[in-house]
Amino acid sequence: MYTFEGRIRYSETDSEGKLTLASLLNYFQDCSTFQSESLGLGIEYLKEKRRVWVLSSWQIVVDRYPGLCEPVRIGTFPYAFKGFLGSRNFVMTTKQGEYLARANSLWSLLDTDTGKPAMPSEEMVAGYALEERLEMEYAPRKIAVPRAGSRMEPIVVKKHNLDMNHHVNNGQYVDIAMEFLPEGFTVAQLRAEYKKQAFLDDVFYPYVACEDGRIVVALRDAGEKPYVVTEFLGKENGEKG
Repeated sequence: MYTFEGRIRYSETDSEGKLTLASLLNYFQDCSTFQSESLGLGIEYLKEKRRVWVLSSWQIVVDRYPGLCEPVRIGTFPYAFKGFLGSRNFVMTTKQGEYLARANSLWSLLDTDTGKPAMPSEEMVAGYALEERLEMEYAPRKIAVPRAGSRMEPIVVKKHNLDMNHHVNNGQYVDIAMEFLPEGFTVAQLRAEYKKQAFLDDVFYPYVACEDGRIVVALRDAGEKPYVVTEFLGKENGEKG
């Protein structure tokens, strides 16, 4: 497992002094980036090969949100390659090894010239040493969207929503979706299913529904095709691995 250590910063906390879900997600994304760069399979390597890894889905289970200045250890490892798909686990723990959060993710390798799926090279497969997948309760990748929901005011994609690939960052979708959660709602589990990329000046048409204790937020285009579908379970509903 690749790991790095950190300390919860003031800029990463909410009004209660706890790590935000968006910041947790950023820790996980940074961890996978650090590993790829350390292996020589990072951003510049992918640019040369005209390839990009695109996130297809997240499942993040939160056991406890760490507090301000609390030391943490973040880790990640891939556990499967199947065609153009790669599966990767993440963890955040205390220095003593207590689980704070764990995650499962699915990534797609794309050809940047065609936008179509591409097989990972032998160099990639050899570089990412596969490990046994993390013990946790794995949820399905597909998220069912309830029929009875509400359409919200459109949201225009701004420059600050974009990443180095010039499309909306994975964490930004979640940040936007979380604006529709009720006041005081503490997320125990997040699932996100990414459907298509959004770019500068694209418009999201949010659709929000609550069913069986879960809140689903879909960010759609004008034709109601989703860019992303997110599902949030609160602390009283969320299963912990």
